[in-house]
Amino acid sequence: MVRIPAGPAAPAPGRLTTAALPRGAARLHVTGLVQGVGFRPFVHRLASRLELAGWVRNRAAGVEIVVEGGAAAIERFIAALRSEAPPLARLEHVAIETIEPTGCADFVIAPSRDDPTQRQPVSPDVALCAACEAELLDPRNRRFHYPFITCTDCGPRFTVIEAMPYDRERTSMRMFPQCGACLTEYRTPGDRRHHSESNSCAQCGPTLWLEVAGGRTDGSERALEAAGALLRDGRIVAVKGLGGFHLAVDAADDGAVRRLRVRKHRDAKPLAVMVRTLEEARALAEVPPAAAALLQSGERPIVLLRARARSPLAPSVAPGLDCVGVMLAYTPLHHLLLMAVERPLVMTSGNRSEEPIAITNADARQRLDGIADALLLHDREIVSRYDDSVVRVVQDRPLFLRRARGYAPLPVHLPVPSPMPLVAVGPHLKHTFTLVHGDRGYVSQHIGDLENLETLEHFRATFHAYRNLFRVSPTAAVHDLHPGYLSTEVAQQLGLERVIAVQHHHAHIAAVLAEHGERGPAVGLAFDGTGYGDDGNIWGAETLIADLRRYQRVGQLRYAPLPGGDLATRQPWRVLRGYATLDPAVVAVLEPGWADIDPREVALAGRQVAAGINAPLASSVGRLFDAAAALLGVRRVAHYEAQAAMELEALAGDGPAEPLPLPVSGALGQWTLEPVPLLVALAAGRRAGVPTAKLAAAFHEAVAAGAVELAARAARWAALDTVVLAGGAFQNARLLGTVRRLLTERELRVLVPQRLSPNDGAVSFGQAAVAAAQLAAADPQGG
Repeated sequence: MVRIPAGPAAPAPGRLTTAALPRGAARLHVTGLVQGVGFRPFVHRLASRLELAGWVRNRAAGVEIVVEGGAAAIERFIAALRSEAPPLARLEHVAIETIEPTGCADFVIAPSRDDPTQRQPVSPDVALCAACEAELLDPRNRRFHYPFITCTDCGPRFTVIEAMPYDRERTSMRMFPQCGACLTEYRTPGDRRHHSESNSCAQCGPTLWLEVAGGRTDGSERALEAAGALLRDGRIVAVKGLGGFHLAVDAADDGAVRRLRVRKHRDAKPLAVMVRTLEEARALAEVPPAAAALLQSGERPIVLLRARARSPLAPSVAPGLDCVGVMLAYTPLHHLLLMAVERPLVMTSGNRSEEPIAITNADARQRLDGIADALLLHDREIVSRYDDSVVRVVQDRPLFLRRARGYAPLPVHLPVPSPMPLVAVGPHLKHTFTLVHGDRGYVSQHIGDLENLETLEHFRATFHAYRNLFRVSPTAAVHDLHPGYLSTEVAQQLGLERVIAVQHHHAHIAAVLAEHGERGPAVGLAFDGTGYGDDGNIWGAETLIADLRRYQRVGQLRYAPLPGGDLATRQPWRVLRGYATLDPAVVAVLEPGWADIDPREVALAGRQVAAGINAPLASSVGRLFDAAAALLGVRRVAHYEAQAAMELEALAGDGPAEPLPLPVSGALGQWTLEPVPLLVALAAGRRAGVPTAKLAAAFHEAVAAGAVELAARAARWAALDTVVLAGGAFQNARLLGTVRRLLTERELRVLVPQRLSPNDGAVSFGQAAVAAAQLAAADPQGG
């Protein structure tokens, strides 16, 4: 038997020698992403071309192939499996064994065979392909303007799959028997829809209709025409998509966008915009080549782009920011709706703020009542809730802000396999979980903030679905060190054999190490807003020496009290008031940062700090950004998480600036960044009339320079050459780019997130990596 192994993230083709190849007949077991990606039809075409007999079928753990024929043809077949595989396929292993020929006369696609002990990656949903788009717009094609056109190269996968192996009867498409014409395509080798499990047409269904105030408009063309008219008139339409509902509104109509914000209870948080083509995206924002590639990819994420000064978008789409989230249409329904409207559409999650998106028609009718003026519905069931992914480009490289549609639930490989199946339940905010079997970490799509019952139920339902879909029954649960997180309570209530706690920032660093296939040790800069430290204080500006199993804290930001506790995260002036208590001599200097706040509230904050009541100590880069935003008059009261930091980044832009002072104090291995001199310098600059944008840029440079100095000292002290950057603060493009550049100039190797986000969406994977490494080290057969 010959086995071709794969690397931890992107499997590389192996090398086969002629001496190892079978003669006469061979059985191949292919694992990886090989179901739902057109792999069986590809194998059928390849075998037929090479005049090989045999069969191919889906198995619970991949695809099984038997080929019979000449040795040279079999050799070419094996080589072509990788070199010619469908673009959506990702082969991990190809196991080959010699067998006796059985006299097969031709090559066929055999019925799937299940095995409840095996598991298989599941394909994410894929955007409409160019061939299907051409048919959608061709009046001569029988699928002209059919809003559910798909083929083996595109369409829903994860959101319709109920169980593996991937066959129509185990998807929500089973409710739509194929008509004669579709069955002919399905059964015809060489057809683009050969064994396309989501194949359908207007005769088979699904079907589309519009509901308005109790009335119903049937028929795709009439429903789309009516929905387009409503949108052009400034109305809000709820649109059922792949993984849930969007709320759509004319993105150029400021009154309509404001009305959506009021109804949705989303005061200021930016809204995403959808257009049909790359040219339309370029009319709204600057689109560099790396961003264009993301916009046009099969994953079709929302991409954060620098908005044009004279963009037609309404000012209330992304108030206070210099960037706008743009995505291209990714379903045929989106294309048809945008053609009917002929203008960009806001496409935001179909929910009230902080709730999960609606996924059923009944749910939308109830929960979106009072928000949407009309519902554009269809009758294909959504099996899995699926938000849009969000990505930005930093130094020509993609950086995830939210990982969901198009990417989840593809597994991320662990460098240390876990000796027992486990679930890492993740953090409190930007929640995901990771289900682990061996070296595969099935990182869930974005769940949301675990702050209400609806999101908790979303987590439970998704966890149940993952357990069934990937056939993993965990015996260990991993959770955050914070005793008050709902996720911690959930982990403890699962009743599993082992329960393991992992410190938040260790998980951040471990996530980046693990996705790069590394075990450490490395220097880690974990910069974010909040994480529970092992001393009971709030961490968020941490310099760690860490590997997957353990960590040592060697640097931090000076602790400062947060008067009001969690309230300080929404009222940045409170953070600044806390910093002022570190040096009574600077209170008057920093006072302009809270000058317009009710004096009674300011006095109460001072008393909280003095008495040590509801004023926890925090070492947090996120809070330092809040303090700077308050001091510069950018934002003293925030309406959503990280609003102050985002507006400060937008103000700073990308122009040159000299850093302000952010000195490092302390002995070897106990370094501290001192924030008060930085804040005093900002105040002095403001008094001197220095432009606020220039001060914002200088603040960014100061934080970057301080971070690099800490990392460089730690690297010298620990004799390491690798620095890991993790945590939500590194979603800031200027901060991430500057820190990476300065570290590289010091000849340090820098690891940044690639397949996961730097924010808390990656914490569950980091928890899983830490737990797997610890369990393997404790297991005599592991590690």
